[in-house]
Amino acid sequence: MKKKTWIIVGLLAALAMTAGLVMAQGQEAAKPGASAPEAAKAAPAPEAAKPAPPAAKEAPVPAKPKAPEAAKAAPGAGKKSKLEDAIASAPAGKGKGQIDPQAPKGFMGIPGAPSHFWLFYILWGMWVGWIFSSVGAFGGIMAGVGHITVFGLADYAAGFKKTAPVMNKLLTDSIRVCNMYLVGLSAIISSVTYYRMGRLVLPLGACLAGGGILAGYLIPMLTAGKLDVSVYVGFFGLIVFAVAFVLFYETTPKGQESRKAARAAAKAFEDTHIKKLAAAEKVPAAAMGVRLTHLGISRVKFTFYGVEFSFNPIWPILGGFVINGISAFIGVGGGFLYVPFLTSVAGLPMFIVAGTSALAVLVGMITNIFTFMFVKSVPMDLVMVGTELIGIAIGSVLGPLTSKKIPEIWLKRLFVVLAIYVGVGYLTKGFMGKSILPGM
Repeated sequence: MKKKTWIIVGLLAALAMTAGLVMAQGQEAAKPGASAPEAAKAAPAPEAAKPAPPAAKEAPVPAKPKAPEAAKAAPGAGKKSKLEDAIASAPAGKGKGQIDPQAPKGFMGIPGAPSHFWLFYILWGMWVGWIFSSVGAFGGIMAGVGHITVFGLADYAAGFKKTAPVMNKLLTDSIRVCNMYLVGLSAIISSVTYYRMGRLVLPLGACLAGGGILAGYLIPMLTAGKLDVSVYVGFFGLIVFAVAFVLFYETTPKGQESRKAARAAAKAFEDTHIKKLAAAEKVPAAAMGVRLTHLGISRVKFTFYGVEFSFNPIWPILGGFVINGISAFIGVGGGFLYVPFLTSVAGLPMFIVAGTSALAVLVGMITNIFTFMFVKSVPMDLVMVGTELIGIAIGSVLGPLTSKKIPEIWLKRLFVVLAIYVGVGYLTKGFMGKSILPGM
């Protein structure tokens, strides 16, 4: 029954996000002048009346009436969407860095852009969703790899570097937004899971969200329309190396011991406090967890199922700002950074920060997407992202079922190797102009 419930929850979340995409695209299309007809252009001025021949010195010919005011350009007729402006800026033709108006429409409706069968998007989404629910940190990376390499969007954007820089940078922004939608759905599923477990700590989440929301506004405002795809791919490679380091550490004996101790502490806390209190008071665990006892500039104190914890709010705010700033710049979730930051810097136990970091990722993704799409008017491909979200929902359900049969440590070792390969490929491709590894 629980499996069916999660399948339904995941699919509903995917459909809800897809509906949001439809509304966003509809609002963009409804902007005045987005598709102004050619007839709306200003009517040509009538020819001046020719002077009468010298022999006919009779009454002068009356001047023709001026073109009616209605023939003037309609208000807003000259305005175009960012995508239309970018397409118009590219030279027409069939070569690299050119747009052939007669070519079949592909990504975002651009003639000649990469295009794939919708089932391919669902299958890739299932793969990414499976990684999200099995390993976690590497899911956002694979979402980006799909848009950058598998679907060929980075190479297509790079072709416009010299011929149409506006198109190059707009495609870069769109890749970032597409990544964020996939990460956002995974964050919804994780947040609901931790809420049902009673593991969301709102005082901590509010501090993380405060810094994250600020970064989610500033970074898109400062970088939208300015980031070349080659630079983006190079920095994406750096983030892949960071994820590889985190995954590698978790496969070492020290990392394994640390995770084992964290799980044991979480299990002991759940048995000692959560289950006992829930059974005694007959109250759902999610409704009785956190009680704020002190709120100050330098210290926040709260009880979590009767046990007191405290933290300096400055650290989560700074952490939320920096980590979501990286997320907004690259288009990944940042959960792999939230957990080690809060446990090592803020000094909070793993069983408190794990669920709250998922909520922080969700808030960050919502802010980033809103700023990119509604403030900076960055477009995205509705069909591609909508079908990928359905795949994410399915893969997120399949992950826990298959992970029971595959040791987690071997999965992480596999993804460490893959992350190093992707990282080297993207670093060299982005900063040197050509990948030293095939397939990147």
